[in-house]
Amino acid sequence: MDLLNAFVALANFVLIPAIAYGAQLALGALGVTLIYGILRFSNFAHGDTMAFGAMVTILVTWLLQGWGVSLGPLPTALLALPFGILGAMALVLITDRTVYRFYRKQRVKPVILVIVSMGVMFIYNGLVRFIIGPDDQRFADGERFIISVRDFKALTGLDEGLAIRTTQGLTLVTAVITVAVLFWFLNRTRTGKSMRAYSDNEDLALLSGINPERVVMITWLIVAALATIAGTLYGLDKTFKPFTYFQLLLPVFASAIVGGLGSPIGAIAGGFLIAFSEVGITYAWKKVATYALPDALAPNSLLQLLGTDYKFAVSFVILVIVLLVRPTGLFKGKSV
Repeated sequence: MDLLNAFVALANFVLIPAIAYGAQLALGALGVTLIYGILRFSNFAHGDTMAFGAMVTILVTWLLQGWGVSLGPLPTALLALPFGILGAMALVLITDRTVYRFYRKQRVKPVILVIVSMGVMFIYNGLVRFIIGPDDQRFADGERFIISVRDFKALTGLDEGLAIRTTQGLTLVTAVITVAVLFWFLNRTRTGKSMRAYSDNEDLALLSGINPERVVMITWLIVAALATIAGTLYGLDKTFKPFTYFQLLLPVFASAIVGGLGSPIGAIAGGFLIAFSEVGITYAWKKVATYALPDALAPNSLLQLLGTDYKFAVSFVILVIVLLVRPTGLFKGKSV
């Protein structure tokens, strides 16, 4: 019985939160890896693209809530999500036409585009703060839990309860559907195959008649959709605050690089690796150990390696180790 309680505590505080967080990071990292694999630069504005898409979704959500529109047990933000995606698409296309296209035509080195993307990042961040403000914004509604601690205890008779929030279940389902659609698009459609060909060999793709500007446009549209979905799911599951998305850039980039920058499968694997590392290292394991170990070996300390305030440091350390040991990542990148 104690081992069951230990597993429930582990699932409640580590496994379920890490799976939801990992899905959010994976979606964010997929956007980063697509930009790198196809447009060949690291887009530092990606975190704030997530923030902008989520912001538009929030504004439309508030509008729908004001009109009395809802999805019952599900968040109203699901209805507003297409508008957030369209807003992010418009933003990245305008940015590409006014900023990135100029440097692309000049065939500048990737480091120049990285620097340019940092400038775009600050502009996006300022824009989001100006429109919605710098504070936490809550927009979740509907049922809070799929199963609550009280219901779980009554159902199982265990001392330890398990809670699964609606946003956690929604994150996993949405991420699975989004990734499945993305991989189908890249592997089965003519446009997706063109994008992969352009990523593998740009010169050969051009000789084959592939329109590079069309590939660039479709890439930005996909990235905007991924960023908005990831940003909205993160905001629903945790909270929306512009500066948080600025910080989120580190674990998102770490996920893409650890998995293998340019590899979609690597981005997904890296997202879950970073998520489980962050959650596991910053969790206080005392409760799980107390259930799992005999009374004589029960710990007196919290068994917490790092405080939750340092969770982004975990991403940084993992990123540094991977760059030193295996610079290409778990899955060799540079190809979509």
